[in-house]
Amino acid sequence: MSGVPDRKEAQIRHLLEGPYPVVPAGLAAGAAARGDRLLRRRRALRRFGWAVLFAAAVAFVVWASLTRPWAAPPSGVSPPLQGW
Repeated sequence: MSGVPDRKEAQIRHLLEGPYPVVPAGLAAGAAARGDRLLRRRRALRRFGWAVLFAAAVAFVVWASLTRPWAAPPSGVSPPLQGW
């Protein structure tokens, strides 16, 4: 490598040395408020999702306990009478 910095490095050094653009006065407060809203919305959606999942699990347990889908349906034909 030669001792002369390349063009990209010189451009980056020029950008880092300044002058820096003026930042609007309410930018930090606005960003903090937006971040707070996003966190509250995400937290509310997560709680809603857990509530829906819990309600679905309870509904499934109630349905399964009432209908008993694992039991064999009653036969319409009685077995032949043996032993008489």
